[in-house]
Amino acid sequence: MVLLPRAWLDLPLLALGLAIWTPAHAQDYPTRDVRVICNFPAGTSGDVFVRYFADKLSVLSGRAVTVENRAGAFGNKGTEAAAKAKPDGHTTLISPGSSTLAAASATFKKLKFDPIKDFAPVTTLARLGYVVAVDAQSRIRSLAELTAYLKSNADDASYGVSSTAGQVVAELYKKHAGVMAKTTRHRDMQRALTSLRAGDDDFVVGEPTWAIEQARTGRIRPLAVSLDRRMSALPDVPTMEEAGVGGFGKLEIIWGVYVPAATSPPIVGRLEDWFNKIVAMAETRTFLNNLGFDALPGNSKVLAELTAEDVKRWRLYVELAGIEPQ
Repeated sequence: MVLLPRAWLDLPLLALGLAIWTPAHAQDYPTRDVRVICNFPAGTSGDVFVRYFADKLSVLSGRAVTVENRAGAFGNKGTEAAAKAKPDGHTTLISPGSSTLAAASATFKKLKFDPIKDFAPVTTLARLGYVVAVDAQSRIRSLAELTAYLKSNADDASYGVSSTAGQVVAELYKKHAGVMAKTTRHRDMQRALTSLRAGDDDFVVGEPTWAIEQARTGRIRPLAVSLDRRMSALPDVPTMEEAGVGGFGKLEIIWGVYVPAATSPPIVGRLEDWFNKIVAMAETRTFLNNLGFDALPGNSKVLAELTAEDVKRWRLYVELAGIEPQ
């Protein structure tokens, strides 16, 4: 008979203890206030989106949820902060992962985070397209007129953006429409609007949340959306294809929830459940539709697959758009 060391005999009990401890630990989660990192400045459309979900999460979790705005470097500052946070579920990133994670890997030569290895996807929340717009006082009233103008002013034309996704939409439009325009990168869309209204930029590309509000207040004129369907909040604004840009297809952004990679699966599961309950609320659907979003419930597996696909897709987008990585 072979006698096993006493420590070996205790291993099954130790494993059982750990198995019991992990779910119990998740049941206690969260044990303190939760921090949600936002890649965008306070008051912007991305900030409005993040704060809505943070408020709802606070109700479901029974803990205060604070939003920390980490803007800069086209979202990279906030993404990096989330990647380096303690993996205990008390720091989350609510972000348009298609642009702040996936696109970043294609538009920047060096990143301080890996969009796949450094994050544990929690779930999808919503999807949206981008809006091409001009100043409301402009004589340009359609995308066809903008195209004609840009062809006549190729040496002087420029456009404003504050995100990688916005730049890709603009560059794909330029490519398919056969026009030229220089890129002006702004820290946020408020600065892009100021430049547009001053006549320094000829058009802008921004998120629908921003575009809808600026259109409502008479500051911009939306000309087209980057989706393959019209937005319910902008029903009179055509898609790029409808506006005459053949071959554009669609470009949409997926918003989701991420946590640091080593976060335990039970905690990820609890967050997934809470966020899907928020997405399922009628109030949330109305909120999203009014801002030009479509609700997109999911789970950690779905978001992981979409993020991996987006990393490949955005490399192609950036190549097609002719954007040189920084």
